[in-house]
Amino acid sequence: MDDRTGTPHLLDPSGGCPHAANARLLARGAVAPVVLPGDVEGMAVLGHEALREFLSHPDVAKNAAHFTALREGRIAEGWPLLTFATVPGMTTADGDDHRRLRSLVSRAFTVRRVEELRPRVVELTDSLLVGLERAASADGGVADLRRHFALPLPMGVICELLGVDAGYRDRLHHLSSQVVATDIGPAEAVAANRELVAVLGEIAADRAERPGDDLTSGLIAARDEDGDRLAPQELIGTLLLMIIAGHETTLNLITNAVRALCGHRDQLALVRKGEASWADVVEETLRWDAPVSYFPFRYPVRDLTLHGTLIPKGTPVLAGYSAAGRDPAAHGTDADRFDVTRPARPGAARGLSLGHGAHYCLGAPLARLEAGIALERLFTRFPGLDLAVPEPELPRHSSFVGNSVRTLPVRLGTPAAY
Repeated sequence: MDDRTGTPHLLDPSGGCPHAANARLLARGAVAPVVLPGDVEGMAVLGHEALREFLSHPDVAKNAAHFTALREGRIAEGWPLLTFATVPGMTTADGDDHRRLRSLVSRAFTVRRVEELRPRVVELTDSLLVGLERAASADGGVADLRRHFALPLPMGVICELLGVDAGYRDRLHHLSSQVVATDIGPAEAVAANRELVAVLGEIAADRAERPGDDLTSGLIAARDEDGDRLAPQELIGTLLLMIIAGHETTLNLITNAVRALCGHRDQLALVRKGEASWADVVEETLRWDAPVSYFPFRYPVRDLTLHGTLIPKGTPVLAGYSAAGRDPAAHGTDADRFDVTRPARPGAARGLSLGHGAHYCLGAPLARLEAGIALERLFTRFPGLDLAVPEPELPRHSSFVGNSVRTLPVRLGTPAAY
């Protein structure tokens, strides 16, 4: 399909690297028509300024009651993106409902509360580095960094916050991966969603029976004390959101940052010389290779013209974070270059990949903390760490939502002496 013709862009359900297609679409304009799985018509907002405006526009909603095709019965039960549209919780709520749901968990993710987690994140990171080295020693010096390090760190932290027993974690990640996959079949999609809801129900029942000093217990108390504050289905929806967003985003962020540094040793050298910080690495990775590529959904509540393009009322719209991060109009003609010393351009933040406006990612401070600690301690302990296979051979996510690779085999090299 020629992206210059104005023909709607067919999003590949099997995922892949988004950046070449993003560049072609951006050359056409800041907003593009797209075809979602099942031949569902949608739009994607790709330009940085257009996305910034769209994410906080007063005539744009998150509630799927505004999704015309869904309301008219034209969306099948097994549609792979249905959970994004219909899960009860703050990501599909507007106005007072959104503020009510967000207030129940927001205090756990303030900058101060997150900073209090630093010692535990450091402790968990160091223990995982020992396990990573052990895995590499057992396999000729190569280990899957994603499996042994980038995944268990954020999954461990979010599950501890929620009071989820360790025995659930592998199952939760597997089911989460299926929920965010866009190439999954209808029967598999339905089964994965039902099983995930059932598992979260088990976790909630366990916390109700054995409450503790954790966020799930607090949510259950809010539900039981005042049913108007949190309906039962909203409890499950909130847990689903927090587990998926609480580990998948940071997992991709750490993975993408390691890939970027291994492919740009000059940038790693700048950090080691003190000319850039690990926080700079995190911010540039968020911009240059956003952990989420196209996030579903928002819906205009009236016909909306955005940067010269009409988005009809009720259209499902994707937030094109990976495209906005490399938009030359916002980040300069070298927007596709990874540069940890890149200053923010006047009037533009480095990126929007953790959202903007009322639905800005609650877990952004935690994601930044975890990624910064993970990268600093990883490259300090293993200064010679490098990819074990060429970057083009890394298998990509089977999704146009998540943006990363499925495995990350690395050679650790000789550990630094402590």
